[in-house]
Amino acid sequence: MKSPRILLLSRYTRVGASSRLRFFQYLPYLEKAGFSFTIRPFFGDKYLADLYNGKVSLFSVLKSYVARFVTMSSAKRFDAIWVEAELFRWLPAWVEDCLFPSGVPLIVDYDDAIFHWYEAQRFPGVSRLLGQKIERIMAMADLVVVGNDYLGSYAHLAGARRIEKVPTVVDIDRYFVPVRDADRRLTIGWIGTPTTAKFLLGIAEVLKKIVNKYGVRVLAVGPNPQQFKGFPVEVRPWQENTEVPEIQGFDIGVMPLPDDPYERGKCGYKLIQYMACGKPVVASPVGVNAEIVRHGDNGFLATTVDEWIDALSRLIADSELRSCMGQEGRALVESDYSLQVQAPRLEGMLRSVIS
Repeated sequence: MKSPRILLLSRYTRVGASSRLRFFQYLPYLEKAGFSFTIRPFFGDKYLADLYNGKVSLFSVLKSYVARFVTMSSAKRFDAIWVEAELFRWLPAWVEDCLFPSGVPLIVDYDDAIFHWYEAQRFPGVSRLLGQKIERIMAMADLVVVGNDYLGSYAHLAGARRIEKVPTVVDIDRYFVPVRDADRRLTIGWIGTPTTAKFLLGIAEVLKKIVNKYGVRVLAVGPNPQQFKGFPVEVRPWQENTEVPEIQGFDIGVMPLPDDPYERGKCGYKLIQYMACGKPVVASPVGVNAEIVRHGDNGFLATTVDEWIDALSRLIADSELRSCMGQEGRALVESDYSLQVQAPRLEGMLRSVIS
């Protein structure tokens, strides 16, 4: 039996978090199971570096569009096409419809509510042209894979023929619960990117009060240092080979979010990373956060400043509570949010679509 050949059209290389987590981390398992992949990211590594530094080259973006058009000219020879969200940002759905070859199954994956991003464009012409783009792509796909129920509900309303939920997961062979150094200063940690650092800044008042009261350290991994000038936050760069040790150095992981439409579609990956390392969490009860965090069991949900301060204070004061919540979080990741659990499910979905 020949290996199923899949054209993988991710948005980024594995440097991009969404592409790395929703696609690239599954490839070793899927290749071992007999699949072969031709991988064509839309953007290269340099694009993300430029994006985070605010200096994207229009010429490099145009090259990415041309390269994808060329890729689609030979897409018919594959057994399936696996796409991250859409072929092209800013182009209407009918362009993508024309490019997808008939008879080749289409699989699309969503871990963000990008449909709200299009709907919220300030220019009426853009929102009219693209506001329903993701609906149309979902409706034409043979399989829509979503990271949470919020995205699944949108796919259902869009008329998707088949919807499967695959949460964003971690490889538990990479993540383990460390033994804490008793002499280390207690640390509240956050991990993300320069584009999501605004969410941590949203609880700046909380962090200032907590640092002043308890003398703890606040560590942010991934943002630009200038984003936190004047705030009691230590910033470190993100690297794939150091992200797990950085999280293992946290004592409490936080994930603040505003209760806005786009944020309701997020998949809670930070929480899963924290829990995989045995860390208790405090998070905003937005979207899937309220499902992952079992309030009082593996962490706390907090909305107001007082709730955030109370939750963090309780965890800072009680090492046994931190340990018990960390154990509960780790157990949840092992049972529901691990690559080891979800990879066989994804393999079965891909095979069923191709067959």
